[in-house]
Amino acid sequence: LFPVAVRGSEGLYMVNGPPSFTESTAFPRDSGKNCKAVAFSKDGSLFAWCNGEKVNVVNVTRAELLHSFDLPKTVCLEFSPKNNVLATWQAYATAKDGTAGVPNLQLHDLRTGKCLKSFIQKKMQNWCPCWADDESICARNVNNEVHFFENNSFNTIANKLHLQKVSDFVLSPGAQPTKVAVYVPGSKGAPSFVRLYQYPNFGGPQSALANKSFFKADKVTMLWNKKATAVLVVASTEVDKSGASYYGEQTLHYVGASGESAVVRSKNGPIYDVAWSPNSVEFCAVYGFMPAKATVFNLKCDPVFDFGTGPRNAAYYSPHGHILVLAGFGNLRGQMEVWDVKNYKLISKPVASDSTYFAWCPDGEHMVTATCAPRLRVSNGYKVWHYTGAVLHAHEVPCEQEVWQVLWQPFPDGVFPQRAVRCPAAGGELPGTQPRPAQAYRPPALRNRPGTTSRLHEDEPPQNMKPQLGGCDKPLSKAALKNQRKHEAKKAAKQEAKADAHQGPAQVKTPQNALQNTVPAMTTGDPEVDKKIKNLKKKLKAIEQLKEQAAAGKQLEKNQVEKIQKEAALLKELEDLELGV
Repeated sequence: LFPVAVRGSEGLYMVNGPPSFTESTAFPRDSGKNCKAVAFSKDGSLFAWCNGEKVNVVNVTRAELLHSFDLPKTVCLEFSPKNNVLATWQAYATAKDGTAGVPNLQLHDLRTGKCLKSFIQKKMQNWCPCWADDESICARNVNNEVHFFENNSFNTIANKLHLQKVSDFVLSPGAQPTKVAVYVPGSKGAPSFVRLYQYPNFGGPQSALANKSFFKADKVTMLWNKKATAVLVVASTEVDKSGASYYGEQTLHYVGASGESAVVRSKNGPIYDVAWSPNSVEFCAVYGFMPAKATVFNLKCDPVFDFGTGPRNAAYYSPHGHILVLAGFGNLRGQMEVWDVKNYKLISKPVASDSTYFAWCPDGEHMVTATCAPRLRVSNGYKVWHYTGAVLHAHEVPCEQEVWQVLWQPFPDGVFPQRAVRCPAAGGELPGTQPRPAQAYRPPALRNRPGTTSRLHEDEPPQNMKPQLGGCDKPLSKAALKNQRKHEAKKAAKQEAKADAHQGPAQVKTPQNALQNTVPAMTTGDPEVDKKIKNLKKKLKAIEQLKEQAAAGKQLEKNQVEKIQKEAALLKELEDLELGV
């Protein structure tokens, strides 16, 4: 069983995972309506929450209360990776006389229950210190410096990384040595930059493992891969000066720990989401104006597989990396595409309407979607899915109640073995979970006529971008494919014309009287008339060429279209001249 914690106006409780979905008796429901924060430890063995009176810490497996801290205003909680420290944050407030307020960030020793250290942390953003996975290093950003503590000894700063106006930093996951990615925003015409360091080598730019500078960045998101060999940097501006996007402008950069860097090329438009595969050698990006594209890239930033276009703005790899979900949440309709990553085969296309949250279960088989307040205050609830598209459990709270948060209990890596991907639907789907597709409005006069299939956008199909065996050709671009199709159509039209010519005069090319095109040239005895006939035939030949170009897909100019429209009149004039009318 993998419990799901649910926090809302009905209180805080846990629901057992598949297959029972009953409320957990091991964790008694906390019915208070002021539960502001919950957190599982990284391995899922501990659970903490603040109910507006105290911060409680329990052992989930033994259902045992370990500690209770008198911190009623706590709004953020976080466990250290090895469960030695609990970090709590309360909103900062100055004293009435204007003097500095009391420290609002506390670090508690979970073995003794004592407070190890208190800090003043005014902003909620990046409030929590960052630990290395083995807790040998802990770091926090203080006044444009990154302060490092070792072995949870917070009374002594072991090291400092000082760069002008350090805005953000991220520690690498995994074993030692720990690497640090830092971001410094640009100022006075200087570019922004991201640098990678290996702790504790901070001796200037020369000691950096890698450096990537760029313009057009008001903020960045830095994502390490699991093996700590590379960082993806999404640089964003709040305003797109070209006016093309309401959401600002984004660029995606790749920075390797070995020093290499690159810009990940993508089509124009926003970058909605980027996700590393757990195998650390591929990543998926969702980008471009709607309908958005989704593409898997390798470490050389070359496309591996293009999923085409669709209504999506998020990507979620399963914990084992064998399944990828592309979804459109928020202002989209909640359509999901579940893909087998190994074979790039579409498994299912479920729809989770009005969802504001998605998460994989640690077993890599199940998913949860939820509609939570304050993002949406109606139809709050959650659903548990199997990746084949079946809804195994659905819960919707009464209309006067709200759900604020839903989260799976985590488990350490390796607890659940990877299972083979299967496509048949798992049983247990609730009836009526798939919403009826909305029908486009049609005026009464058109309702009994066959519908049209006109669309604002033509969807691009999925495409394998890997070079095929037996050839080393690179995949053709969209423009190259279009040109290739035009060339093939033109070639086919020419072959058809040749075939018509070889079949003799009985085969008539034009729909009207064009027999004169297949008979030998003759003279009327009048040089002026012969000249007119020659000119008319020349014009008709030009019209035939224009018609072939149109058939091959070429866009004709307005005067060329008018020439084609005059074909019937020219044929009539030619016939009259040849008959001597």
